[in-house]
Amino acid sequence: MGIKTYKPYTPSRRNMTGSDFSEITKKKPEKSLLDKKKKHSGRNNQGKITVRHRGGGNRKKYRIIDFKRNSRDGMTAKVIGIEYDPNRSANIALLVYEDGTKSYILAPKGLTDGMKVVSGDQAEARLGNCLPLSNIPVGAEIHAIEMIPGKGAQLVRSAGNAAQLMAKEGKYATLRLPSGEMRMVPIECRATIGVVGNVEHNLINLGKAGRKRHMGIRPTVRGSVMNPNDHPHGGGEGRSPIGRPGPSTPWGKPALGLKTRNKKKHSNKLIVRRRDGRGIK
Repeated sequence: MGIKTYKPYTPSRRNMTGSDFSEITKKKPEKSLLDKKKKHSGRNNQGKITVRHRGGGNRKKYRIIDFKRNSRDGMTAKVIGIEYDPNRSANIALLVYEDGTKSYILAPKGLTDGMKVVSGDQAEARLGNCLPLSNIPVGAEIHAIEMIPGKGAQLVRSAGNAAQLMAKEGKYATLRLPSGEMRMVPIECRATIGVVGNVEHNLINLGKAGRKRHMGIRPTVRGSVMNPNDHPHGGGEGRSPIGRPGPSTPWGKPALGLKTRNKKKHSNKLIVRRRDGRGIK
């Protein structure tokens, strides 16, 4: 999918870019695969803000994506449309199976209308097919990877990303994730062949604050411009340094670089190398 630029008829339009949606072949979503999506503005069930800077934004309908792809193993499905999904960076593909059932999957790069895909143990290692890691050749690029067999895809789902299958040994397959992390995953877990589509998504320049508001993201105020009673970085004369050993959250906890992963987490033993190049201690 390409990137389009705009004529600078306003200052914000000068550097603004957007997608040309050249991959999109179907404009309206499949009504049977839509669900309502309520807004919570970052609040939990007690009404307390647990995620800051959320609120507003355009209305969205949720597209029900088949991340498991195990209900119709061995049955061929035809791609009848590539659609935009407002809930994710990747595009989605609408499939229709031989029995008439329709479902959405993440659209890999190169998947087009009329192509056929299949899932299951007997599927070939071709673009868009979903099969266990045990049946995928070493070195293949994959996405939509399960971490627990049968749970559905959890890893590598955003636009332009792909993991590489590095090795298979015993009960586990070793993957190199987009972050650079090397991780072992049970070899019965499924993955889809190919790179997630819409690869130029990260090149889009929003151009103005209003486009961020349309996404439901509210402004962020820097702590250094606040008063001392509002933020640990606040106060001082003019543009003062933060006056602490390191940056902090508004509640005084260390920020920016502090490792928050539980050192006793059960899956630590499955991480061969972290994304910073170190092993788990």
